[in-house]
Amino acid sequence: MKTKALLRFKLAIAIALLASNTHAAVTAGEAAKLGSTLTPIGAEKAGNADGSIGPWNGGFSKNTGEIGVNGALSDPFANEKPLFTITAQNAAQYQEKLTPGQLAMLRRYPESYRMQVYPSHRSASLPDSVYKAIAANAINSHLISGGNGLDNFDIAIPFPIPQSGLEVIWNHLTRYRGGSVRRNHVQATPLADGTFMPVYFDQQFTYRDQLKDFDPKNPGNVLFYYKQLVTAPARLAGDVVLVHETLDQVKEPRMAWVYNAGQRRVRRAPQIAYDGPYPASDGQRVADNLDMFNGAPDRYDWKLLGKKEIYIPYNNYKLDSPQLKYSDVVKAGHLNADLPRYELHRTWVVEATLKPDQRHIYAKRVLYVDEDTWQIVLADHYDARNILWRVAEGFMTQIYDKQIPWLGVEALYDLINGRYIVSGLRNEEEKPMEIGFKALGADYTPAALRSAGVR
Repeated sequence: MKTKALLRFKLAIAIALLASNTHAAVTAGEAAKLGSTLTPIGAEKAGNADGSIGPWNGGFSKNTGEIGVNGALSDPFANEKPLFTITAQNAAQYQEKLTPGQLAMLRRYPESYRMQVYPSHRSASLPDSVYKAIAANAINSHLISGGNGLDNFDIAIPFPIPQSGLEVIWNHLTRYRGGSVRRNHVQATPLADGTFMPVYFDQQFTYRDQLKDFDPKNPGNVLFYYKQLVTAPARLAGDVVLVHETLDQVKEPRMAWVYNAGQRRVRRAPQIAYDGPYPASDGQRVADNLDMFNGAPDRYDWKLLGKKEIYIPYNNYKLDSPQLKYSDVVKAGHLNADLPRYELHRTWVVEATLKPDQRHIYAKRVLYVDEDTWQIVLADHYDARNILWRVAEGFMTQIYDKQIPWLGVEALYDLINGRYIVSGLRNEEEKPMEIGFKALGADYTPAALRSAGVR
């Protein structure tokens, strides 16, 4: 089966090479590396020099583990033990493979924050159809509108062999997430003493080509549709956010609306972008913090700093375990340090510096992007004084039965006020996720918000 899949992928490469044009992101010769020295999505196929990062051998298969009645994935590494634990006391010996944000967290919480480092497993895998689209994207996709839009793009990951920091960020923004997903999850913004009130969400997103009534002859400018309904607590229940995320964000900026259940009114919400306040986040997150970074990249200059081996959150099945309560996960200052799993992986490092004529509460961001998934897994945020302010972690798991690298839980820590926000928790949800659910374009219209938010 793997041989046939490889042959199909190489055939897709050959067809894509024949269809290449003058706007190609890379040359035909470079694109031919995909599936050869590079993985089908552009990571280095070989391991590192000392073997601490192994070669990519196709990632997890669909039958890697058992699936629970509520969709919970069994942990393929449940019996593994940490290789070592990084603490404030021994961080100096590991600092070459740690980010400034990780070192800052170790200093901020010297008695409780620690990183358990496990053997590295390159578990990421995607469907063959997505690999074929990426092969075509490599030589056909290109940036437009000063880097704020895409053209000739299909499904996921336009730049598997990136030439700039901006191309890496677009890979994150367009990475494969299953096409259409509905999930129930919990967000918490604990106080400094660890007490918190969970906020429950019903969240949906659908890429345009996954709509039941999608017209490929008239695709429009929307990349994906997003809708978020608050279901609890009562004071927030019924509030809805709707977003149409666009491909060319200069031609047509992000469109957003909110439905306020108390007022029973739908309003345009241009503030749900950039550093506008994010709903129900208690001031701990701005709009473009969600998903580690989202939205238009136009306020920053993006610099690709290269690749670096970093201990990053990876294969975090234990953190997602349905055997845990939310109170087991959410603790004072940071997540329960006994739960996250860290592994050594190669990351693309991208520095974003605020343009002189633009405004944002973060003057600089440094983002660490996993080479095997194009997910931002770590992010450091600096204020106008160039002081490290907030540190974000994204906890990856491979949804192996669906072949989706998934960034579920994400946490954003404030080093100054000692608080944080964590979202994507699903440990206690009876039906946490539905992948491949079907929606109509009408389900993502302002007119649909009122019915979605009825208490």
